[in-house]
Amino acid sequence: MKQNGRVMAKFLLIRHGHNDLVAKKLAGRLPHVHLNELGLTQAQRLTTLLADLPIKAVYSSPLERAQETALPIAQAHDLGVSIMPELIEMDYGRWQGKRLKALQRRKLWKAIQTQPSQVRFPKGERFVDAQVRVVAGYDEKDWVACVSHCDVIKLLVAYFLGLPLDNFQRVQIAPASVSVLYLYQGKLAFGQINHTLDFPESHP
Repeated sequence: MKQNGRVMAKFLLIRHGHNDLVAKKLAGRLPHVHLNELGLTQAQRLTTLLADLPIKAVYSSPLERAQETALPIAQAHDLGVSIMPELIEMDYGRWQGKRLKALQRRKLWKAIQTQPSQVRFPKGERFVDAQVRVVAGYDEKDWVACVSHCDVIKLLVAYFLGLPLDNFQRVQIAPASVSVLYLYQGKLAFGQINHTLDFPESHP
């Protein structure tokens, strides 16, 4: 897209496909978390959806489940996958790998839902620092696909929508969803947010 003869960047913010820990455990930065059968199907459906778009670069979080989602998209456009460290999942510290049902009973869980700007995960990252990290990774490039994780994309969407950090949990980002962001000289607009390709199983 061009505005006054100059390119307007279009970012496709893509959450990785389904894996066996979704809605069960807080995977975080655990290694060897791969797409399951549903996730691989979702990755192929995403590839088909995006096949006709003039994507010029594909960036991915360093984690396997993100790279496995990004790879077929990149291959369909004769591109490689560039690893973007800023797209990595939040560092959940001691909460990483824990069952969500157990974590939801902890006092900190309520603060995560209502005052995340005040929260640091035990031995982990603060939401505010994660948001600064991921926003700093963006510049104005035309037609870029970025494959990342739920909280990271939620933080990005909230930032660019102008939502206070304490309201970022209002944003929903399902596995294998696509959110479209246009950016030009600091000004922005959203297309679809959390487009899920009609996968009912993909919602947390």
